[in-house]
Amino acid sequence: MNTAFSTTDTPPPPPHDDRSAISGKAVRPGDRIFLGLSRGSGIALLVIMAAIAGFLTYRSVLAISGDKANFFTTLDWNASGAEPKFGIAVLAFGTVVSSVVAMALAVPVAVGIALFISHYAPRRLSSTLGYVIDLLAAVPSIIYGLWGALFLVPHLTGLYTWLDDYLGWTGIFEYGGGAARSLFTVGILLAIMILPIVTSVSREVFLQVPKMHEEAALALGATRWEVIRMSVLPFGRSGVISASMLGLGRALGETMAVATVLSPSFLINASLLDPGGGTFAQNIASKFSEADQFGQDALIASGLVLFVITLLVNGAARLIIARRKEYSGAAA
Repeated sequence: MNTAFSTTDTPPPPPHDDRSAISGKAVRPGDRIFLGLSRGSGIALLVIMAAIAGFLTYRSVLAISGDKANFFTTLDWNASGAEPKFGIAVLAFGTVVSSVVAMALAVPVAVGIALFISHYAPRRLSSTLGYVIDLLAAVPSIIYGLWGALFLVPHLTGLYTWLDDYLGWTGIFEYGGGAARSLFTVGILLAIMILPIVTSVSREVFLQVPKMHEEAALALGATRWEVIRMSVLPFGRSGVISASMLGLGRALGETMAVATVLSPSFLINASLLDPGGGTFAQNIASKFSEADQFGQDALIASGLVLFVITLLVNGAARLIIARRKEYSGAAA
């Protein structure tokens, strides 16, 4: 018995087009909203930065045009006089020197602490040390300033005397006596303040090193230090640079701690141990309340210089990271 079946050929359904999903285009309402918020946040950040730069530039032009002295080389600050004369030479010198001292003291110690926490300390001890480091980062700057003025300054006389005895011949560490309210003291205090930031970021970077890199080095007979030198440090170099730049940003803009410790004067001393000097942030904080309209414009002009220095430092850091990224092992 033959049975005939009639079949009708139906065309297959069209294949689903996944090109929009592959290209990352927003096709769902939630994706579109998130894309709009993210893009708007980025644009808002650029607008805010441009607005800050425009405001600082406008007020700075008003001040510099009325300055009767050279804004970049004058060793004086008298913006409220009959003939205003002010310059940033002392402020730029003090800001750069104190920040360099802070970085020279803090970064090696911070990297050592981060390596100890991530690769040497037992788990319980490393978690405790990590908590303490994070807690130090939350201490207000005025607390550091009070501690520096009441404890650090009186106890640095012995160190200053030792530096004068052994390194005073250089002129940089010549000590003539008096209270230790100098740029070197400010640098030590700033080093203590930026230490938690650099340590925390460096620790997290070192913990991201691929375990296969470390295990491969150990399998080849490398010691613990050789593993760190050949695997951990190259991988985390860009992260350490970023952490250092975060610390440097805080050191450049620190206000209350510096104002509490430093004995301000508009003099550039050859020795780092001589009292006196000044920084941009300290000068703005100490003079802004008593300044008239033109004096405030002058302080804003000095703030613009600090703003430009910060941008240049961060730009240089990004260039260094971009040039060394291929050697960091991050792409492996």
